Amino acid sequence: MSKTVPTSFIIVIGMMLFALFFGAGNLIFPPMLGQLAGEHVWVANAGFLVTGVGLPLLAILAFAYSGERDLQAMASRVHPAFGIGFSVILYLAIGPFFAIPRAGTVSYEIGIKPFFSESTSHWPLLIFTVLFYTVACLLSLNPTKIVDVVGKVLTPIKITFIGLLIVVAVLHPIGSFQNPLKTYQSNAFFNGFQEGYMTLDALGAFVFGIIIIAAIKEKGVTSKRQLLLICTKASLIAAALLAITYTALAFMGASSVSEIGQLANGAEILSAVSDHYFGEYGAILLGLMITVACMTTSVGLITACASFFSTLVPKISYVKWTIGLSVFSALVANIGLNQLLAVSKPVLMTLYPLAICLIFLTFLHPLFKGKPAVYQGALWMTFLISLFDGLKTAGINVSAVTDVFDVVLPFASVSLGWVVPAIIGGVIGAVVGKKTAETHSSSRVA
Repeated sequence: MSKTVPTSFIIVIGMMLFALFFGAGNLIFPPMLGQLAGEHVWVANAGFLVTGVGLPLLAILAFAYSGERDLQAMASRVHPAFGIGFSVILYLAIGPFFAIPRAGTVSYEIGIKPFFSESTSHWPLLIFTVLFYTVACLLSLNPTKIVDVVGKVLTPIKITFIGLLIVVAVLHPIGSFQNPLKTYQSNAFFNGFQEGYMTLDALGAFVFGIIIIAAIKEKGVTSKRQLLLICTKASLIAAALLAITYTALAFMGASSVSEIGQLANGAEILSAVSDHYFGEYGAILLGLMITVACMTTSVGLITACASFFSTLVPKISYVKWTIGLSVFSALVANIGLNQLLAVSKPVLMTLYPLAICLIFLTFLHPLFKGKPAVYQGALWMTFLISLFDGLKTAGINVSAVTDVFDVVLPFASVSLGWVVPAIIGGVIGAVVGKKTAETHSSSRVA
């Protein structure tokens, strides 16, 4: 029988979930969205909240609902090969390809770059990333209480400072909203929806779910119903905090253009806004805290990825994986934040629809009795469409295909053309699965 869990514990889990999602990297996207959306910021922010807040929390609940031990087991419902492939790609995305390098580049953009002239060479970034990832590697090789203290002490300080910056920016806006730029002049909601992909949180949620479920089970919770109830309550707490923070940051960005101008990325915006309100010392304090927070995030991600890959490929030790991941992340970080974000978006445009589809199929699992054919039909159709969306986002000319999609598929013009094919693929999979089952049943009778 499950034990009664106090409300205080649920609040702690909700706060922990908020902290897991609210990495320093996530700070950079809402302000940028605000600057681009201008007067359309509220519509764009609504779309961002769907994918930047709603999807990650749905992924946590889907993982809890599945009852599986980890992501690979959950994804293996599709096929064992898919379980391995999807898990590897996801860990690479939240690890050395995007999230870990992004932590280093965000630290540099906020903490170091403002103190150099625009004409400065690439050397400061190179030196900073070598130092940053050397420290991250050493901490990941020998985890100590130092990292725990950094996370528990300095991260709350960071959140407090960001909170102060947000309150000041909301109460005393830098300026008024400007006209929306680029694609935010129309389809602002769906552009915000796609921007939410960049947080990587819906992908990270599959990994964070393991931590959350383990923490709840340690309290003696054994009932699946109670587990889901606690997860839902904690998720709502985290969702409320994330939604308020992201909305305020988007407002900050939208109201800043008239004074600081249109900047290249969210890190530059945060630094400029901090300097506007608190001067040079405020910028230094923000940079230090963001760097420390990013270091904690990097250590956590390197540790998680090294553990996964050393289990998957035991011939290569945890130590070797840790060193390799750190070196690779340092190399990737040196392409710069703007380039890193540009490279990551096409990949996420392809990967995110698969994650969304897997989330909803997990909730519908009992309805189609977990038939692999349903998973396979829906996910193959999703991949077929999202792949071309990713190629289009990357600037590769696939107009011969995407123009047809725009005409034939509902929502294709806003990069959601995969939705209807996913449903059709799932239905076809259900029919095929049923006929296959009937054939096997007839063979046994004969």
